[in-house]
Amino acid sequence: MCGYILEGDQPPEKCPVCGADGQLYEGVSKDGAPQPEAATSEQAEMEPVEKKWRCAVCGYIHQDTEPPDMCPVCGSDKSVFEEVGADIPVPGVDPKHIPPPEMIPPLAGPGKAEPGLRPAFTPGGLYQRVVQQMLKHHAHPISVHIPNGVLPVSVVFIVIAALTGFKSLQIAAMCNMIFVVITIPFVVFSGFIEWRNRYQGARTGRFITKIVLAGIVAATCVIVVLWWLAVPDVLESDLPQRLAFIAVNAVMLAAAAVAGFIGGKLVFKD
Repeated sequence: MCGYILEGDQPPEKCPVCGADGQLYEGVSKDGAPQPEAATSEQAEMEPVEKKWRCAVCGYIHQDTEPPDMCPVCGSDKSVFEEVGADIPVPGVDPKHIPPPEMIPPLAGPGKAEPGLRPAFTPGGLYQRVVQQMLKHHAHPISVHIPNGVLPVSVVFIVIAALTGFKSLQIAAMCNMIFVVITIPFVVFSGFIEWRNRYQGARTGRFITKIVLAGIVAATCVIVVLWWLAVPDVLESDLPQRLAFIAVNAVMLAAAAVAGFIGGKLVFKD
């Protein structure tokens, strides 16, 4: 169900990560691949040997004779893939695994790593401890669900209120939007921490798109609230202003949805 790997003679009664029943476990080899059927010597000579390749940015595992030209999850270049052997643990399977944040390889261009390392932040400081706790407890995926759950409700309330003139829905939508503005700074900060440390600050097209969309959501949220404070009866004003107000909300919701889709691809790599 979730890819968690346990070493032992018997599977657990319940998966400690997703809670799936032990009957859903299957035997895998030491490098995490399903147990293969024995191949004849002729087949071994004729067929190229498949290997497992891991994206060093997002942890995506690719099984083939060669790594892919581009990671299908984060969009990183082929050069960041590394072969995963039997003695190399597969990241992203162990729920306690957190990539070491002390040293991060700098990137040049879309997903291309340069040799050398640089410190992510001062070791041993308060900031480091905060970041480690945020990564350990998945602060960004948790926090981003708060505005993403409230935004659609607020936009729906705005559309209904614009059509019906229902005052109570206008007030509810306004309160929801103010709440979103309050939560956005922590969501953006936790997202930066996640990108900078867990994904090595990769500047691929998908990460850049997600960052731009996050900026659009943050900016439009503030615009909507300020607009509402300046013109409290905006949903009862002339038609062009109402349509413009609704359009800004629609852009905000669309940007949040696409950013969430990209984030989901990074989490669910299959």
